[in-house]
Amino acid sequence: MEKRALWTSCYLVRFVTLFLCARASDNLPLCKETDYYFEYTECDSTGSRWRVAIPHSQGSCSGLPEPVRGTDCTFSCEAGEFLEMSSQQCTSCAAGSYSLGSGVRFDQWDSIPAGFSSLATYMDSGGSGDESMTCNNSSWTPQGTHLESNRDDCTVSLVYAVHLMKQGSVSFDYQYLDSNVFFEFFIQNDQCQEMDQTGSEKWIKLTSNGEWGTHTVNLKSGTNILYWRTTGMLLGGKPVKPVLLKNIQIEGVAYTSECFPCRPGTFSKTPGSSSCDLCPRNTYSGKGASSCTPCSKTQYSQEGWSECKERPPCSEKDYFQIHTACDSDGKTQMLYRWVEPQVCVENVTGAVTLPPSGEKEDCPPCNPGFYMHNSSTCLPCPQGTYSDGTTECQRCPGGTEPSLGYEYKWWNILPRNMKTSCFNVGNSKCDEMNGWEVAGDHIRVGVGGSDNDYLILNLRVPGFKLPTSVDDASATEFGRITFIFETDCSADCELYFMIDVNRKSTNVVESWVGSKPRQAYTHTMTKNASVSYTWAFQRTNKASDVRQYVNDIAKIYSITVTNAMDGSASGCHACAMMSQQDGSSCVPCPAGHFINKDTNQCQECPPNTFLSGHHIYGKEACQPCGPGSKNNKEHSVCFNDCTFSHLDQNRTLTYDLSALSSVGSIMNGPSFTSKGTKYYHQFNISLCGAEGRKVAVCTDNVTDLSSKDLQNESADLNNFIKTFVCQSTIIPADGRGFRTSLSSQSISLADTFLGASVHKNLDGVTVSSDLFPESSWKVPDINFFFRSPQPTASCLNGRSTVVTLRCNPEKSARGELTVPSKCPAGTCNGCEFHFLWESSSACPLCTETDYHSIEGACKGGVQDTLYVWNEPKFCTKGVLLPNKTSAQCEVVSLWVKAGIGGGAFMAVLLVSLTCYFWKKNKRLEYKYSRLVMSANKDCELPAADSCALAEGEGEENEDDVVYSNTASLLGKLKAIASKADGDNSESVQLKSSQSERWVWG
Repeated sequence: MEKRALWTSCYLVRFVTLFLCARASDNLPLCKETDYYFEYTECDSTGSRWRVAIPHSQGSCSGLPEPVRGTDCTFSCEAGEFLEMSSQQCTSCAAGSYSLGSGVRFDQWDSIPAGFSSLATYMDSGGSGDESMTCNNSSWTPQGTHLESNRDDCTVSLVYAVHLMKQGSVSFDYQYLDSNVFFEFFIQNDQCQEMDQTGSEKWIKLTSNGEWGTHTVNLKSGTNILYWRTTGMLLGGKPVKPVLLKNIQIEGVAYTSECFPCRPGTFSKTPGSSSCDLCPRNTYSGKGASSCTPCSKTQYSQEGWSECKERPPCSEKDYFQIHTACDSDGKTQMLYRWVEPQVCVENVTGAVTLPPSGEKEDCPPCNPGFYMHNSSTCLPCPQGTYSDGTTECQRCPGGTEPSLGYEYKWWNILPRNMKTSCFNVGNSKCDEMNGWEVAGDHIRVGVGGSDNDYLILNLRVPGFKLPTSVDDASATEFGRITFIFETDCSADCELYFMIDVNRKSTNVVESWVGSKPRQAYTHTMTKNASVSYTWAFQRTNKASDVRQYVNDIAKIYSITVTNAMDGSASGCHACAMMSQQDGSSCVPCPAGHFINKDTNQCQECPPNTFLSGHHIYGKEACQPCGPGSKNNKEHSVCFNDCTFSHLDQNRTLTYDLSALSSVGSIMNGPSFTSKGTKYYHQFNISLCGAEGRKVAVCTDNVTDLSSKDLQNESADLNNFIKTFVCQSTIIPADGRGFRTSLSSQSISLADTFLGASVHKNLDGVTVSSDLFPESSWKVPDINFFFRSPQPTASCLNGRSTVVTLRCNPEKSARGELTVPSKCPAGTCNGCEFHFLWESSSACPLCTETDYHSIEGACKGGVQDTLYVWNEPKFCTKGVLLPNKTSAQCEVVSLWVKAGIGGGAFMAVLLVSLTCYFWKKNKRLEYKYSRLVMSANKDCELPAADSCALAEGEGEENEDDVVYSNTASLLGKLKAIASKADGDNSESVQLKSSQSERWVWG
């Protein structure tokens, strides 16, 4: 181990003084070489230094060697050598040790090496005194071959300080599997100021299950304080997977004054070694060994062990079954084999023996797209042909082409494009084992070497080839993989499904914990690229030398990949033809066209339809767009163009939502983990417009949310998704002492736009009435429905999202986004998300029915008409309010109007009375004339009761009219009329015996 030079020039002067004083003392014995050691002073401004002798015990001896000028400050030895301080010459390391020359390596982790420290931090829990809320027990833990980070949601830093005399570097191997852990590596100087680093140097990339990554960062001369820091996020209560660290190597130290002994389980057999080798199986070694010692016959050891263990009796856990390859007779057989290397002993009490081999059986048929060759080998069908696996390959009929892909459902041998392996981070027990074994109608995980092994199955697809008739530029789906699986576990087993695109980095797409019934899972590829699909199964993540869960298994029954570039065909599908003539070749259809079944020629989809992603045969391939949406030019997607219309009570409401076309964001919270880490959920929403493009972006490992330009970020550093609605978990800069904000767990909530409607249900997605309070404005809400069909372990039918637009004239045009009060995370069940977007832009456009006119008084011969909005106003934009209008008018006073009205009324009354009395007079004249005529004919002077007209005579049911002796106004008028007529009329006075009166019948 390097001894750092810590003596200053001032201390050298002081030491020389003490040295001279001690020399003068004759009572002290002379110093021997074992009484002191050599050390270099600090380098001065010229790059020089001195070698001085330091006694192990001050004042124990006299006669220390004189200080001499040391080597140049930048001097260092080669790898495999160390600087022998007495001669200041480089010397080869002895066997059993090693040296890096100008570097230092840490590869033994039985304990945390000297110089390293583990620091845990946490949020103040408010003085509750609950120790479980603190991180006192969280630290990096040594595991022999590596270090393991904490599994909780504390922030733990591994710190090491090193002083470099020249520019150097630091490198380390790591395993980083869980995106719920933030893993960063940064460097500070001796002033605790963070050194400049790029994002790719600071933020560590995820690794695949069972793979180790290497990270290297350049160091400047001087003091460098190295930090490995992890922070877990236990949002769902599931423990995080720890970060593993090993083989830390630092280059650029001034010198190495001694060699490092090989750690137990390793050796170096030759002098001048720069590293130590692992001991082979069934051997062991102690610290500083130059060779390994074999174990006895009754013992065993794995590679790199420091001791041997007794061999246990064989049990059922020590063997496994296999199916042999088909022989020339088309037969297969089940065999049993010991797990290699065999550790157990068969010939002891209690040991089991291998079961007998099974009887030979007929081989399963070939997989679709293959044919049987020589009764034992399955070969892929030649290009242009197809087979279902049981028949010979045939050519596709006219008007069709082969459907290329993989369809593996029979597992007699592992397909040529698949491989299997076994890996353990702590040992190499299973490095030579198969992770998965074929078993006829399924493939299952192997035994492995330990319960915490990763059993890995990999399928490589070089790329995808769309059918000839499908346009590449407008395709939204290039291929899809579907597999049927089940798991049966008694412990905390986990099955991972991962994808590596273009050999960049492997990402976990989905995982399943514990036992799962037989089920199918489908993943769609939205871009054409080389892809590697990986399944990894781990029985438990807890290391143990004792096998407990060997019977926990995972099975995959079938794997199907469509449009695989180098795939074989299990069938044929129709293609577009240039003409209907025989022998015509297949041609690609333009974007937005389907293949007409009658003519086998391309035909454009009808308006407001889109092409389904995986076939274009027949008009039914053109799926109708949802309400409130239309297709883009290529008929690849349906989208809302930020307009909406709705018929409400015989009135058409039209909406302009263009103010909501840009991405809207809402951050709810804060929330806190059990250890007090503050976090938020941020949602980005792309509602409409953009020709159906997904423009809402969420990222992982974001280092500065306020200023990051996603387009300029390294694609390797940032994992980001583009969709309609997405969610990220944000830890603010002050949430755990971070310098900048962090983002993780980005997921898509809306990959497909279903439609917009005022109804509360669309295509199985429902809006509950009690999620948001009722609107106080009399305008219907508009619901935008989205879906993310990708199933997850917790959402088997995928996720759905509804964004409800509500008219609120009191809000701005952009408005405000909120989440349900009873579901502050935006969802109540983790699968259905709901948002309310209140905005004035969500109000309908104004029309002529939304305002009315008010006429003013006539002043100066002019009358004004004003137009005002109906209150309350529920509309926006649309038609403008008309300007004030003026019209001429005549001024008439109120008294004049009253007089004219009264005069008109009196005139009408007089005319009515005149007409009435004229008619009455006519009747009287008629009766009188009848009376006179009757008197002249019958008698001279008739009696009142004999000469008068009988009642009712001459006029039916006429009322009697009685005049008194006193002349009335009418009588006077008639008298005047009689005088004017002369003898033409006479007046007869009639008397009654009862009273004197004029009686006219």
